[in-house]
Amino acid sequence: MKNDFLCPYCKGKLNVKSNIVLSVTTESKKSGLVFISPKLGNYETTTHPSFKIKKGEHLDYFCPICHANLAAIEFDENLAKVLMTDKSQKVYEIVFSEIAGEHCTYKLVEDKIESYGEHVDHYTNFFGAKARF
Repeated sequence: MKNDFLCPYCKGKLNVKSNIVLSVTTESKKSGLVFISPKLGNYETTTHPSFKIKKGEHLDYFCPICHANLAAIEFDENLAKVLMTDKSQKVYEIVFSEIAGEHCTYKLVEDKIESYGEHVDHYTNFFGAKARF
């Protein structure tokens, strides 16, 4: 069994086949769906060819089921959050950048932090300590 990704609000499952599916709104208020790799540290995304995202722009991520804003403002205005459960049903917070092209993801559980991506140092102060790779 693979990991499941969940909305932190409605607990709906966000992964379909080999992708996490989220709704996105760009700075210019265009909306679309984005497919994200469920492998932490893999920043490949897929969108419809007509839905253009500019590198460096701030994106707002939403649950495609309940439409809740996934912003993780308790950490930073540029971060979003989903939940992940593993095969033993342990729950992790997955926090990631809302800036297109910024590669940083944090896996949080209790007092442990795992970090992924070359831009993790942009937000480590928000987690109280330097994140570990």
